Amino acid sequence: MQNNIGPSLELPIIQEVEPPLIAGMSHRKGVRLPVIQEPDVQGNEPSVILGVSRRDFLKVCGTAAALLGLGSMWVPKIAEALVAAMAQRPSVIWLNFASDTGCTEALIKANYPNAAQLILETLSLDFNETIMAAAGYQAEEILQRALKQGGYILIIEGAIPTKRGYGMVARRDMIDIGKEFAQKAKAIIAVGSCATWGGVPAGNPNPAGLKGVREALGVECINLDLCPVNEGILVATITDYLINNRLPELDSHGRPKIFYGQTIHDQCERRAHFDAGRFVERFGSKEEELGYCLYKVGCKGPDTYANCSKMRYNDRVSWCIGAGAPCIGCAEPYWVDKFAGFYERLPEVWIPGIGGVEAGADKIGLVAGAATAVGIAAHAIGTAAKGRFKEEKPEEETDESKKKK
Repeated sequence: MQNNIGPSLELPIIQEVEPPLIAGMSHRKGVRLPVIQEPDVQGNEPSVILGVSRRDFLKVCGTAAALLGLGSMWVPKIAEALVAAMAQRPSVIWLNFASDTGCTEALIKANYPNAAQLILETLSLDFNETIMAAAGYQAEEILQRALKQGGYILIIEGAIPTKRGYGMVARRDMIDIGKEFAQKAKAIIAVGSCATWGGVPAGNPNPAGLKGVREALGVECINLDLCPVNEGILVATITDYLINNRLPELDSHGRPKIFYGQTIHDQCERRAHFDAGRFVERFGSKEEELGYCLYKVGCKGPDTYANCSKMRYNDRVSWCIGAGAPCIGCAEPYWVDKFAGFYERLPEVWIPGIGGVEAGADKIGLVAGAATAVGIAAHAIGTAAKGRFKEEKPEEETDESKKKK
Protein backbone atom coordinates (compact mmCIF):
# COMPACT_ATOMS: atom_id res chain seq x y z
CA MET A 1 0.00 0.00 0.00
CA GLN A 2 1.40 3.40 -0.97
CA ASN A 3 0.40 6.84 0.20
CA ASN A 4 1.43 9.74 -2.00
CA ILE A 5 2.11 13.01 -0.24
CA GLY A 6 3.27 15.38 -2.92
CA PRO A 7 5.32 14.47 -5.99
CA SER A 8 7.59 11.42 -5.75
CA LEU A 9 7.10 11.13 -2.00
CA GLU A 10 6.02 7.73 -0.74
CA LEU A 11 5.65 6.33 2.73
CA PRO A 12 7.79 3.25 3.32
CA ILE A 13 6.29 -0.01 4.46
CA ILE A 14 6.13 -0.43 8.25
CA GLN A 15 7.04 -3.92 9.34
CA GLU A 16 6.47 -5.18 12.88
CA VAL A 17 9.42 -7.04 14.37
CA GLU A 18 10.13 -8.56 17.74
CA PRO A 19 11.94 -5.88 19.77
CA PRO A 20 15.32 -6.29 21.37
CA LEU A 21 15.86 -4.95 24.86
CA ILE A 22 16.15 -1.24 24.13
CA ALA A 23 16.13 1.58 26.67
CA GLY A 24 14.01 -0.26 29.17
CA MET A 25 11.07 -0.91 26.86
CA SER A 26 8.52 -3.32 28.30
CA HIS A 27 9.01 -6.88 27.08
CA ARG A 28 5.60 -8.33 27.78
CA LYS A 29 4.20 -10.62 25.11
CA GLY A 30 2.57 -8.80 22.26
CA VAL A 31 4.67 -5.65 22.61
CA ARG A 32 6.35 -4.85 19.29
CA LEU A 33 8.43 -2.00 18.00
CA PRO A 34 7.89 -0.65 14.46
CA VAL A 35 10.97 -0.63 12.23
CA ILE A 36 10.83 1.22 8.93
CA GLN A 37 11.96 -0.88 5.99
CA GLU A 38 12.00 0.03 2.32
CA PRO A 39 11.37 -2.89 -0.06
CA ASP A 40 14.32 -3.82 -2.24
CA VAL A 41 13.55 -3.47 -5.96
CA GLN A 42 14.95 -6.93 -6.64
CA GLY A 43 13.24 -8.45 -3.64
CA ASN A 44 16.49 -8.98 -1.75
CA GLU A 45 17.46 -7.76 1.70
CA PRO A 46 15.82 -4.55 2.91
CA SER A 47 17.72 -1.31 2.33
CA VAL A 48 17.19 -0.21 5.91
CA ILE A 49 18.85 -1.89 8.85
CA LEU A 50 16.94 -1.32 12.07
CA GLY A 51 15.70 2.08 10.94
CA VAL A 52 19.02 3.30 9.47
CA SER A 53 19.05 3.75 5.68
CA ARG A 54 21.96 2.38 3.66
CA ARG A 55 23.11 5.89 2.85
CA ASP A 56 23.06 7.02 6.49
CA PHE A 57 24.64 3.76 7.61
CA LEU A 58 27.56 4.22 5.21
CA LYS A 59 27.88 7.84 6.30
CA VAL A 60 28.21 6.68 9.89
CA CYS A 61 30.86 4.13 8.82
CA GLY A 62 32.75 6.72 6.79
CA THR A 63 32.61 9.29 9.56
CA ALA A 64 33.78 6.72 12.10
CA ALA A 65 36.72 5.86 9.82
CA ALA A 66 37.64 9.54 9.55
CA LEU A 67 37.38 10.10 13.30
CA LEU A 68 39.59 7.08 13.95
CA GLY A 69 42.16 8.30 11.44
CA LEU A 70 41.51 5.38 9.08
CA GLY A 71 41.34 5.47 5.31
CA SER A 72 38.30 4.74 3.16
CA MET A 73 39.45 1.14 2.77
CA TRP A 74 38.38 0.61 6.40
CA VAL A 75 34.75 1.55 5.75
CA PRO A 76 33.74 -2.01 4.70
CA LYS A 77 35.41 -3.44 7.81
CA ILE A 78 33.64 -0.92 10.03
CA ALA A 79 30.35 -1.72 8.32
CA GLU A 80 30.97 -5.43 8.85
CA ALA A 81 31.72 -4.88 12.54
CA LEU A 82 28.57 -2.78 13.04
CA VAL A 83 26.38 -5.28 11.18
CA ALA A 84 27.80 -8.05 13.37
CA ALA A 85 27.06 -5.88 16.39
CA MET A 86 23.50 -5.44 15.17
CA ALA A 87 23.09 -9.19 14.99
CA GLN A 88 24.48 -9.76 18.48
CA ARG A 89 23.40 -6.40 19.94
CA PRO A 90 26.05 -5.91 22.65
CA SER A 91 24.45 -4.77 25.87
CA VAL A 92 25.11 -1.25 27.17
CA ILE A 93 24.40 -0.12 30.73
CA TRP A 94 24.48 3.67 31.15
CA LEU A 95 24.58 4.76 34.78
CA ASN A 96 24.00 8.39 35.80
CA PHE A 97 25.57 9.63 39.00
CA ALA A 98 26.42 13.21 40.11
CA SER A 99 26.06 15.32 36.98
CA ASP A 100 23.64 17.51 35.06
CA THR A 101 23.00 14.76 32.44
CA GLY A 102 24.56 16.98 29.77
CA CYS A 103 26.33 14.04 28.08
CA THR A 104 23.06 12.16 27.64
CA GLU A 105 21.54 15.35 26.23
CA ALA A 106 24.42 15.69 23.78
CA LEU A 107 23.90 12.08 22.69
CA ILE A 108 20.16 12.15 22.08
CA LYS A 109 20.28 15.51 20.28
CA ALA A 110 22.99 14.44 17.87
CA ASN A 111 22.16 14.80 14.19
CA TYR A 112 25.07 13.51 12.14
CA PRO A 113 26.44 11.01 12.65
CA ASN A 114 23.26 10.03 14.45
CA ALA A 115 24.81 8.70 17.63
CA ALA A 116 21.37 8.03 19.07
CA GLN A 117 20.62 5.56 16.27
CA LEU A 118 23.95 3.81 16.70
CA ILE A 119 23.63 3.56 20.48
CA LEU A 120 19.93 2.70 20.51
CA GLU A 121 19.82 0.38 17.50
CA THR A 122 23.26 -1.07 16.82
CA LEU A 123 23.80 -1.69 20.50
CA SER A 124 21.26 -2.67 23.11
CA LEU A 125 20.97 0.26 25.49
CA ASP A 126 19.44 -1.74 28.29
CA PHE A 127 19.50 0.98 30.90
CA ASN A 128 19.62 4.77 30.89
CA GLU A 129 17.25 6.28 33.42
CA THR A 130 17.01 9.58 31.51
CA ILE A 131 15.56 8.22 28.28
CA MET A 132 14.14 4.81 29.22
CA ALA A 133 10.41 4.21 29.26
CA ALA A 134 10.45 2.11 32.40
CA ALA A 135 10.60 3.60 35.90
CA GLY A 136 10.71 2.53 39.53
CA TYR A 137 10.69 -1.21 40.23
CA GLN A 138 10.43 -2.08 36.54
CA ALA A 139 13.59 -0.11 35.78
CA GLU A 140 15.43 -1.83 38.62
CA GLU A 141 14.32 -5.25 37.33
CA ILE A 142 15.80 -4.45 33.93
CA LEU A 143 19.03 -3.26 35.54
CA GLN A 144 19.38 -6.38 37.70
CA ARG A 145 18.65 -8.62 34.72
CA ALA A 146 21.53 -7.02 32.79
CA LEU A 147 23.81 -7.35 35.82
CA LYS A 148 23.03 -11.04 36.10
CA GLN A 149 23.89 -11.64 32.44
CA GLY A 150 27.11 -9.58 32.60
CA GLY A 151 29.47 -8.91 29.68
CA TYR A 152 28.05 -5.45 28.95
CA ILE A 153 29.70 -2.16 28.03
CA LEU A 154 29.38 0.05 31.10
CA ILE A 155 29.07 3.78 30.46
CA ILE A 156 29.17 6.02 33.52
CA GLU A 157 28.12 9.67 33.45
CA GLY A 158 28.71 11.83 36.50
CA ALA A 159 31.07 11.99 39.46
CA ILE A 160 30.88 9.41 42.26
CA PRO A 161 30.48 10.53 45.92
CA THR A 162 32.96 8.61 48.08
CA LYS A 163 31.39 9.72 51.38
CA ARG A 164 28.42 7.66 52.49
CA GLY A 165 24.98 9.18 52.23
CA TYR A 166 25.92 11.99 49.83
CA GLY A 167 24.65 10.29 46.70
CA MET A 168 22.13 7.46 46.62
CA VAL A 169 19.99 5.66 44.03
CA ALA A 170 17.26 3.27 45.11
CA ARG A 171 18.48 3.53 48.72
CA ARG A 172 22.02 2.51 47.76
CA ASP A 173 25.19 4.58 47.65
CA MET A 174 26.33 5.38 44.13
CA ILE A 175 29.82 4.07 44.81
CA ASP A 176 28.44 0.63 45.72
CA ILE A 177 26.36 0.52 42.55
CA GLY A 178 29.38 1.54 40.47
CA LYS A 179 31.63 -1.12 41.97
CA GLU A 180 29.02 -3.84 41.52
CA PHE A 181 28.45 -3.13 37.85
CA ALA A 182 32.13 -2.52 37.08
CA GLN A 183 32.96 -6.09 38.13
CA LYS A 184 30.91 -7.69 35.33
CA ALA A 185 31.60 -5.15 32.56
CA LYS A 186 33.79 -6.08 29.60
CA ALA A 187 34.61 -2.41 28.99
CA ILE A 188 34.06 0.74 31.06
CA ILE A 189 33.73 4.19 29.54
CA ALA A 190 33.58 7.36 31.65
CA VAL A 191 31.86 10.09 29.62
CA GLY A 192 32.25 13.76 30.40
CA SER A 193 34.53 15.55 32.84
CA CYS A 194 32.32 14.72 35.84
CA ALA A 195 32.88 11.00 35.31
CA THR A 196 36.56 11.30 34.44
CA TRP A 197 37.88 13.54 37.23
CA GLY A 198 34.85 14.80 39.14
CA GLY A 199 34.14 17.87 37.03
CA VAL A 200 32.19 20.81 38.42
CA PRO A 201 30.64 18.82 41.32
CA ALA A 202 34.13 17.97 42.62
CA GLY A 203 35.33 21.56 42.75
CA ASN A 204 36.40 22.95 46.13
CA PRO A 205 35.23 22.48 48.84
CA ASN A 206 33.77 19.12 47.62
CA PRO A 207 32.11 17.97 50.89
CA ALA A 208 30.84 14.75 49.27
CA GLY A 209 34.33 13.60 48.30
CA LEU A 210 33.31 13.37 44.64
CA LYS A 211 35.79 11.64 42.35
CA GLY A 212 36.04 10.28 38.85
CA VAL A 213 35.34 6.64 37.95
CA ARG A 214 38.98 5.52 37.93
CA GLU A 215 39.82 6.99 41.31
CA ALA A 216 36.52 6.21 43.04
CA LEU A 217 36.10 2.62 41.82
CA GLY A 218 39.76 1.70 41.38
CA VAL A 219 39.22 0.37 37.85
CA GLU A 220 40.75 0.89 34.43
CA CYS A 221 38.44 2.69 32.04
CA ILE A 222 38.37 4.85 28.93
CA ASN A 223 38.13 8.51 29.90
CA LEU A 224 36.23 10.62 27.39
CA ASP A 225 36.74 14.13 28.73
CA LEU A 226 34.95 17.39 27.81
CA CYS A 227 31.87 18.96 29.31
CA PRO A 228 29.78 17.61 27.73
CA VAL A 229 31.46 14.80 25.86
CA ASN A 230 31.31 15.13 22.09
CA GLU A 231 28.97 12.38 20.89
CA GLY A 232 31.19 11.79 17.85
CA ILE A 233 34.06 10.78 20.12
CA LEU A 234 31.78 8.38 21.98
CA VAL A 235 30.53 6.79 18.75
CA ALA A 236 34.04 6.44 17.33
CA THR A 237 35.38 4.94 20.57
CA ILE A 238 32.62 2.33 20.71
CA THR A 239 33.08 1.58 16.99
CA ASP A 240 36.82 1.13 17.53
CA TYR A 241 36.10 -1.29 20.36
CA LEU A 242 33.66 -3.29 18.21
CA ILE A 243 36.24 -3.51 15.41
CA ASN A 244 39.27 -4.48 17.48
CA ASN A 245 37.62 -5.97 20.59
CA ARG A 246 40.11 -4.13 22.79
CA LEU A 247 40.60 -0.73 24.37
CA PRO A 248 42.12 1.95 22.11
CA GLU A 249 45.59 3.35 22.77
CA LEU A 250 45.27 5.65 25.78
CA ASP A 251 47.37 8.49 27.14
CA SER A 252 48.51 8.80 30.76
CA HIS A 253 45.06 10.13 31.71
CA GLY A 254 43.21 7.19 30.14
CA ARG A 255 42.03 9.19 27.12
CA PRO A 256 42.19 7.87 23.53
CA LYS A 257 45.30 9.47 22.05
CA ILE A 258 43.67 9.90 18.69
CA PHE A 259 41.17 12.40 20.14
CA TYR A 260 43.24 13.94 22.93
CA GLY A 261 46.72 13.94 21.42
CA GLN A 262 47.01 17.65 20.56
CA THR A 263 46.17 20.85 22.36
CA ILE A 264 43.28 23.12 21.47
CA HIS A 265 45.95 25.75 20.77
CA ASP A 266 47.70 23.54 18.22
CA GLN A 267 44.55 23.13 16.16
CA CYS A 268 42.88 26.49 16.81
CA GLU A 269 41.45 28.49 13.92
CA ARG A 270 42.81 31.65 15.62
CA ARG A 271 46.35 30.34 15.96
CA ALA A 272 47.69 32.60 13.21
CA HIS A 273 46.57 35.66 15.18
CA PHE A 274 48.41 34.38 18.26
CA ASP A 275 51.57 33.90 16.24
CA ALA A 276 51.24 37.41 14.85
CA GLY A 277 50.58 38.98 18.26
CA ARG A 278 46.97 39.97 17.58
CA PHE A 279 44.89 39.54 20.76
CA VAL A 280 41.40 40.33 22.00
CA GLU A 281 41.79 42.76 24.92
CA ARG A 282 38.13 42.84 25.95
CA PHE A 283 34.89 41.18 24.91
CA GLY A 284 32.75 43.06 22.44
CA SER A 285 35.75 44.78 20.89
CA LYS A 286 36.66 45.14 17.24
CA GLU A 287 39.49 42.68 17.80
CA GLU A 288 37.02 40.01 18.89
CA GLU A 289 34.91 40.67 15.82
CA LEU A 290 37.99 40.17 13.67
CA GLY A 291 38.62 36.79 15.26
CA TYR A 292 41.83 37.65 17.09
CA CYS A 293 43.39 35.27 19.63
CA LEU A 294 41.54 34.95 22.96
CA TYR A 295 44.60 34.25 25.10
CA LYS A 296 44.46 37.60 26.90
CA VAL A 297 40.83 37.08 27.94
CA GLY A 298 41.52 33.71 29.55
CA CYS A 299 41.72 31.06 26.82
CA LYS A 300 43.12 27.82 28.27
CA GLY A 301 43.74 26.28 24.86
CA PRO A 302 47.55 26.07 25.24
CA ASP A 303 47.13 23.72 28.24
CA THR A 304 44.08 21.75 27.06
CA TYR A 305 44.27 18.53 25.04
CA ALA A 306 41.20 17.88 22.86
CA ASN A 307 40.10 18.06 19.23
CA CYS A 308 37.09 20.38 19.61
CA SER A 309 38.02 22.46 16.56
CA LYS A 310 37.78 19.35 14.39
CA MET A 311 34.80 17.60 16.00
CA ARG A 312 32.74 20.68 16.90
CA TYR A 313 29.26 20.64 18.41
CA ASN A 314 25.66 21.34 17.35
CA ASP A 315 25.68 19.25 14.18
CA ARG A 316 29.39 20.07 13.61
CA VAL A 317 28.56 23.76 13.25
CA SER A 318 30.60 25.45 15.96
CA TRP A 319 32.63 25.19 19.14
CA CYS A 320 33.53 27.46 22.08
CA ILE A 321 36.34 29.45 20.47
CA GLY A 322 34.53 29.52 17.14
CA ALA A 323 31.60 31.15 18.92
CA GLY A 324 33.87 33.79 20.46
CA ALA A 325 34.33 32.29 23.94
CA PRO A 326 37.73 31.33 25.36
CA CYS A 327 38.43 27.66 26.05
CA ILE A 328 37.91 26.96 29.78
CA GLY A 329 39.94 23.74 29.68
CA CYS A 330 37.10 21.29 30.42
CA ALA A 331 39.02 18.37 28.90
CA GLU A 332 41.76 18.51 31.53
CA PRO A 333 41.93 16.71 34.89
CA TYR A 334 40.56 18.80 37.78
CA TRP A 335 40.00 21.70 35.41
CA VAL A 336 37.49 23.50 37.64
CA ASP A 337 40.11 24.32 40.28
CA LYS A 338 43.15 24.16 38.03
CA PHE A 339 41.79 26.83 35.68
CA ALA A 340 39.75 28.80 38.22
CA GLY A 341 39.33 32.34 36.97
CA PHE A 342 38.06 31.43 33.53
CA TYR A 343 38.92 34.88 32.16
CA GLU A 344 42.38 35.07 33.70
CA ARG A 345 45.41 34.41 31.53
CA LEU A 346 47.50 31.30 31.74
CA PRO A 347 50.98 31.89 33.11
CA GLU A 348 54.14 30.70 31.38
CA VAL A 349 52.74 30.75 27.85
CA TRP A 350 55.54 30.77 25.29
CA ILE A 351 55.23 33.37 22.57
CA PRO A 352 56.42 31.87 19.24
CA GLY A 353 59.46 33.50 17.70
CA ILE A 354 60.11 35.69 20.74
CA GLY A 355 60.03 33.38 23.65
CA GLY A 356 58.47 35.11 26.60
CA VAL A 357 55.80 34.47 29.10
CA GLU A 358 52.58 36.19 30.07
CA ALA A 359 54.20 39.62 30.15
CA GLY A 360 55.48 38.98 26.66
CA ALA A 361 51.96 38.86 25.30
CA ASP A 362 51.21 42.28 26.79
CA LYS A 363 54.23 43.80 25.17
CA ILE A 364 54.55 41.57 22.15
CA GLY A 365 54.13 44.52 19.78
CA LEU A 366 56.84 46.49 21.55
CA VAL A 367 59.10 43.48 21.73
CA ALA A 368 58.55 42.73 18.06
CA GLY A 369 59.25 46.36 17.21
CA ALA A 370 62.39 46.36 19.30
CA ALA A 371 63.48 43.11 17.73
CA THR A 372 62.96 44.63 14.29
CA ALA A 373 64.96 47.73 15.26
CA VAL A 374 67.76 45.57 16.63
CA GLY A 375 67.69 43.53 13.44
CA ILE A 376 67.97 46.65 11.30
CA ALA A 377 70.82 47.98 13.44
CA ALA A 378 72.60 44.64 13.28
CA HIS A 379 72.19 44.58 9.53
CA ALA A 380 73.59 48.11 9.27
CA ILE A 381 76.58 47.23 11.41
CA GLY A 382 77.21 44.12 9.37
CA THR A 383 76.97 46.03 6.15
CA ALA A 384 79.32 48.70 7.41
CA ALA A 385 81.77 46.03 8.50
CA LYS A 386 81.80 44.67 5.00
CA GLY A 387 82.60 48.09 3.67
CA ARG A 388 79.40 48.62 1.70
CA PHE A 389 78.81 52.06 3.24
CA LYS A 390 82.39 53.31 2.75
CA GLU A 391 83.07 56.02 0.19
CA GLU A 392 84.61 54.80 -2.99
CA LYS A 393 88.29 55.69 -3.42
CA PRO A 394 89.04 58.08 -6.27
CA GLU A 395 90.70 56.51 -9.23
CA GLU A 396 94.48 56.89 -9.31
CA GLU A 397 95.64 59.49 -11.74
CA THR A 398 97.41 58.13 -14.76
CA ASP A 399 100.10 59.88 -16.80
CA GLU A 400 97.54 60.59 -19.48
CA SER A 401 95.11 62.26 -17.04
CA LYS A 402 97.92 64.38 -15.66
CA LYS A 403 98.73 65.61 -19.19
CA LYS A 404 95.04 66.64 -19.61
CA LYS A 405 95.30 68.79 -16.52
